[in-house]
Parts: sequence; structure tokens; C-alpha cells
Amino acid sequence: MDILNVYCVGRNYRQHAAELGNDVPESPMLFLKPSHAAVQLKDGLLRLPGGQGEVHYETELVLRVGSPYREGIAPDELFSHVTVGLDLTLRTVQDGLKAKGLPWLPAKGFRNSAPLGEWLDYPGETALAELEFGLNLNGREVQLGNIRNMVFGLAKLVEFAGRAYGLGPGDLLFTGTPGGVGPLHDGDELAWRLGNRTLGKAKVSMV
Repeated sequence: MDILNVYCVGRNYRQHAAELGNDVPESPMLFLKPSHAAVQLKDGLLRLPGGQGEVHYETELVLRVGSPYREGIAPDELFSHVTVGLDLTLRTVQDGLKAKGLPWLPAKGFRNSAPLGEWLDYPGETALAELEFGLNLNGREVQLGNIRNMVFGLAKLVEFAGRAYGLGPGDLLFTGTPGGVGPLHDGDELAWRLGNRTLGKAKVSMV
């Protein structure tokens, strides 16, 4: 699938905002990753930059836009596919950028910073709310989330992003990460799922 814009929602789960000492925003906080950051893993290796401090995993439900945005469009009309992905963050780099008031691109937009799982047909918001998404790290569950716990729901995210920036076929929306984020290390094994279906697996290679 061709990918155009990659929108990410920051601090959309209260537990994650709290674990990093951040306030919950009063309106959706969006940032972009380059389309080159998105990768569909083919060989089971997730190649990440070493020597730049900690790289943190942030597991997120990811939605693909299938129809042009128009004012008042419902999420069930807009989205065509869903998967689970990772919003990977060079946390040490990000902390330094935040302290200087600089953009997050070096910390959020590096290559392979948005690995994606297998795409599924979008089942509708009601059905999606019945499915938890999560991440296992070396066989241990470290994150578990559900869109019902988001600060800003899908309709609000669609309205905000569509009006402010535009949404169209090929755009991706990373909807935010629940609590439990942490660092990755060389050789770590990851598996992320939606409901009882594993959508992605990878072994970390720090290069």
C-alpha cells in the first residue's frame, strides 16, 4: 500500500502522559513522521540506530485513510484498513530537543521508526472497541490498550486532523500509545497483536 502522510497523536492515553511527566493536552497534539519512516517488515529484523541513547517502543493502533476527507465524515466512512504499529522514539534525543524547544523530527522521524503489522480491513469503530491491542517484549506483555481509553476519540481526531491539515487516501493515523513504554536493546524480540491475532513480529538489531 502506498503511504502519503503519517500523522501521530501524542499523549492520547492518560497513563502514558503521566509516566513521562507530561500534561494531557486540551486538544489533539499531532506530529508527523516522514513516509520513509514507515516500514512493513519482511525479513523479521527491525534495524534501529545505535549510539544515540535509548530507543523506546510505543505500541499504537494505526488506521489507514481510504476516502477523501470532508467535513462531518464519520470514521467508519473514512478509514479502510487497520493494523498495530510502533511509534519508535529516540528518547534521549527527544528529551534534549524538548529542553531546547526544538522540533522532534530527529527523535521521531528516523528510518524504520514506524514499523507496521499486517493490514486488516477496518471493521468499524464499534467492533474495533471490542479488541485490545498490545505488545510482547521477549515473551512478556508490556503494553495493552483499547481505543475506548483514548483521551480524544476517532471522531475528534478525524475532525481535528481533517480541518487543520487535510486527510486523504494513503494517509496513516497513529492514534496514541497506552502506558508501559520502555527501551529496546539489541536482540530483543517483539510481537504485537490486535485481539488474539498477531500482526507483527521482529527482532531488534541496533546498527
